[in-house]
Amino acid sequence: MKSVLLAAGLVLTASVASAGDTAVSYTVLQDYDDVTFGLESAITDKGLIIDAVNHVGDMLERTKADVGSDVTIFTRAEVYNFCSATVSRKVMEEDPMNLQFCPYGIFVMEKPGQEGTTTIGYRVMPEGPMKEVEALLEEIVREAIGE
Repeated sequence: MKSVLLAAGLVLTASVASAGDTAVSYTVLQDYDDVTFGLESAITDKGLIIDAVNHVGDMLERTKADVGSDVTIFTRAEVYNFCSATVSRKVMEEDPMNLQFCPYGIFVMEKPGQEGTTTIGYRVMPEGPMKEVEALLEEIVREAIGE
């Protein structure tokens, strides 16, 4: 996973994604609510509609005892799902199998003991037309954190 740590817009550490990376993430010294507000704004400012917000952190916390665990993985964690008709049509006209990547998701998380530090990111897309989707996700994430 490519990870970048940002504080008040300043890059503290950065690494380049390698071929085996599955996600790109940014860890910022920003409140979770500020990052999610920025994400929602960045998505809707592009004329896109958020189809769903999956409350993964709540689900894992609610079910941890049911699966025999006592570990709290996240203080908060959500995945925002959305699509772009324009970009989706373009990449699916090139290869209908690109359907498997829609809707696109951006995750946001805060871990226990790390309040005030938020991680936001997205899955790395395969080479070819889906790199245009990845560029869109990168743009939205950077806008969400004020980059």
